[in-house]
Amino acid sequence: MPLPSTDTVVLYPLGAENPESLTASAVVLHVQPYGDGRELVLLDRTPAHPVDAAWPDQGPDRGTILADEREQQLVDVLLGATDGTNLFVGADVPVRRGTEGWAFVVVHVLAEPSRIAVGDEVTVTVDAAHRRALSVGHTLCHLASLALNAAVADRWGKPVRDDALGHPDFDHEAIQSSTIVPNGSVDVFRLNKSLRRKGFATDGLDGALDGIRDAITATLRDWVATDAPVQIEREGEGLSDPRFWVCGLPDGTARIACGGTHVSSLAELSAVSVTLETGDDAGTGTLTMRCSADPH
Repeated sequence: MPLPSTDTVVLYPLGAENPESLTASAVVLHVQPYGDGRELVLLDRTPAHPVDAAWPDQGPDRGTILADEREQQLVDVLLGATDGTNLFVGADVPVRRGTEGWAFVVVHVLAEPSRIAVGDEVTVTVDAAHRRALSVGHTLCHLASLALNAAVADRWGKPVRDDALGHPDFDHEAIQSSTIVPNGSVDVFRLNKSLRRKGFATDGLDGALDGIRDAITATLRDWVATDAPVQIEREGEGLSDPRFWVCGLPDGTARIACGGTHVSSLAELSAVSVTLETGDDAGTGTLTMRCSADPH
């Protein structure tokens, strides 16, 4: 079967206020078997957000594909890429998103073979409650990273790159993993020799955690109270086109590269809470930040 030569048009960046970000019609471009009896379906456009194996912070959407009155559950939604001859899926994608000469596609995974065929028109519907919970978590994750950067700014003894609000970007310099969970996030940072060489003081951090946590929490609550709008700026409709999370905060307008989903306003967050703890990962110190919010 032919493989797409252009990126999948993604509709989830339109935001929940646009119905097509949750339910949309599409045309089937490619169908093929996948291990363990599953089936892969590629479409020209989709509202379904895929997980990117290269940076799997936000997981896949849940949802269904409706074809000729037959509804199939999506068991996974993955990022894939094709060179025109072969389709690579998930961790097997050999190139970075946006590499010239490649098409980057949203791969819809069905549990078993279907009667869906190339050229069929289908309807993809995303689980709205699950999407909103991840959107709350992802927006909070960006806010928390900025608040953390501000709270530890005085620990830098050398200049490093600034974040979107002009503070030293601890999040960028130290991040090990970021996981978006329903209505929250978990970020793990490396407190290693490389970070110390860059000028970050880790001495006394354990004893300062309560104060840092309180500073982050206060900043987050101040920002959330503004009910500031959140926008996704796009440089194109394709999966690999750059997208940016943009939010006007009291400290300035933050613009952060991001391919995930978000709420449309900070008014949708409430009861924000933060915990911090230090730990050890095979001899390297770590800092873990857990954040949560109640959707409003």
